[in-house]
Amino acid sequence: MKKLIIINGPNINLLGKREPEIYGNQTFEDCLEVLKAKYNTISIEYFQSNIEGELIDKLQEVGFSHDGIILNAAAYTHTSVGIGDAVKAIETPVIEVHISNTFAREAFRHQSYISAGAKGVILGFGLQSYDLAVQSFI
Repeated sequence: MKKLIIINGPNINLLGKREPEIYGNQTFEDCLEVLKAKYNTISIEYFQSNIEGELIDKLQEVGFSHDGIILNAAAYTHTSVGIGDAVKAIETPVIEVHISNTFAREAFRHQSYISAGAKGVILGFGLQSYDLAVQSFI
């Protein structure tokens, strides 16, 4: 059985409440239930933190034992050299995911410290971005 993990960064825990015009009304927990039901032959784990170091620790913890990592580092995408370095340091392939189209937003969101180490990038498809990322590992 393939073993994937979704790692979400800051404020993703507020989906459904936070800026619904950008992020929609669905919680991530609802999205995760749908993914687990749809891909019931794959193990899908989940981790979320608002703390940069905890995200790095989790990447290092699972970065040699899983078949794939789906990473939405959220705002840290644009600021964290440390998370970018962690992605480059591990063996497990990483798909960088964003709910919104970061290139249609503020200029600072156009920079990613993760993309260079990622297998691929999916952005702008709402929560369906996670589904597309799971499909990329099948």
